Amino acid sequence: MASESQLTNEVIDEKDALKSSGNAPFYDELHVEYIANLATKLDAPTSYEGAVTEHLRMSGVYWSITALSLLRSPEDVDKLMGLTSKLPSEGEARAEQRPAIVDWVFACYDALTGGFGGNVGHDGHLLYTLSALQILAVAGMLEDPRLEREAVVKFVSGLQQADGSFAGDEWGEVDTRFSYCALSALSILGALPEKDEAEGVIDVKKSGTVHRILSKFRWRIWLCPRC
Repeated sequence: MASESQLTNEVIDEKDALKSSGNAPFYDELHVEYIANLATKLDAPTSYEGAVTEHLRMSGVYWSITALSLLRSPEDVDKLMGLTSKLPSEGEARAEQRPAIVDWVFACYDALTGGFGGNVGHDGHLLYTLSALQILAVAGMLEDPRLEREAVVKFVSGLQQADGSFAGDEWGEVDTRFSYCALSALSILGALPEKDEAEGVIDVKKSGTVHRILSKFRWRIWLCPRC
């Protein structure tokens, strides 16, 4: 990883090049540096941002991994993020204690609901269940025996409402995002039924119908019927 002074010099050089060429620069190293160190900043005991986003961490980790995957090889992503193995403890306290991301994902599983929470000890939610499955898919860990596939499928399918929409969790908030999350999660698990499948875990046809109802105006999707 480049030092801070090296990155600063790189930015200066690219800005000079920009003046002469007129082309916008792409700060590859700075992007990688930001993503790789974001968790350290958020995990700091004095981080306000870390405290107020604690419940969102699962999705944040997913977006960090996928963003970094656009810039680096799978091997480099694993090395920089500690996706499947612990980060080496080289001078930083956070590296000594932080588990592999995959292990942390499984620690966020809520056995009471069958879904994954946004962080360890949080209730299962459809948003974070999808993010957890996406992380496991990127890591090639969908066959890990710790993944309670049947329980997760039951959690997701149990959130479909009578009109075909989906709630995010047991408290019943309905949002079109949750329909996407449910269908995507079931697809990742290989449990998404065909459109006209009578005995599927969810009613795919009805989930499509509710979206047509919500499309009251062109290019606009409402959160729920009658909104």
